[in-house]
Amino acid sequence: MALAAKSYSYAQQVTKREATNFYYAFRLLPPSRRNAIYAVYTFSRRADDAVDSVEELQATPEEAEAKLEQLRALLRGEAPSDPLAPAIEDTIERFGVPLEHFEELIKGMEMDLHNQRYQTFEELYRYCYRAAAAVGLLSIEIFGYQGDPSEHAEALGIAMQLTNILRDVSEDMTRGRIYLPLEDLDRFGYSPGELERNELNPAFKNMMKFQVERARDYFDKAEPLFPLIDAETRYCPVLLKRLYTKILDKIENRDYDVFSRRPSLSKFQKIGMLLAAGREARKARRAQPGK
Repeated sequence: MALAAKSYSYAQQVTKREATNFYYAFRLLPPSRRNAIYAVYTFSRRADDAVDSVEELQATPEEAEAKLEQLRALLRGEAPSDPLAPAIEDTIERFGVPLEHFEELIKGMEMDLHNQRYQTFEELYRYCYRAAAAVGLLSIEIFGYQGDPSEHAEALGIAMQLTNILRDVSEDMTRGRIYLPLEDLDRFGYSPGELERNELNPAFKNMMKFQVERARDYFDKAEPLFPLIDAETRYCPVLLKRLYTKILDKIENRDYDVFSRRPSLSKFQKIGMLLAAGREARKARRAQPGK
């Protein structure tokens, strides 16, 4: 138990250092569930960092693959010296988290190692499912739920990843990455070359308007998720939806200019939304029978 506590503390430190929107939302969770989410976030962060190391630290793809294999070894219980291992083991056992979702996440990161373009939305959807929706499916096991929320949890993950893509268009392009489906660029008459030059023209704005509407559509599809999630944890995913839809608002309010400045929320805005969601969460818990 002491090993697990130390491991969870490590995961919390990583989350606090690396997470932005997520850390604020996680604060709404009860301690045991919060610790488990820290562990899942840290696992996903390390998978993502393995891929980023190729571009940021000049690591080789083979070295990145080796780091992802280390995460697979951790899931198999073959990495006892890894500081995250006891927390992941405890999380899986305590909440019955399916290993297949962890594996899907790793496969998503492997896609990042080998793909810098996505021709169709269908191809991009597969990446978004693995890179983000899989984490959502992991998370609902920790949140607790009634019925079958998987379809709606998947939609929330897709919506959030699409929002990340729209927010980070310029940053991704500096790394040679285009996540926007090339079929959509072609449909709206906007070329990869124009994207590389950060050209903000009517074709780009029309294309981005379409992408924002697509992301909002997936947020709408996620809406039935929230009543199915346990009341004591519900406002964590609710807050995540609010944070990410606010980013879409910013993109629209800037007339789709994601080049001059990265659309993001201020710390003050995030804290304000956290406090509001926290008040709602406490009110909902008090309204529960027997509370």
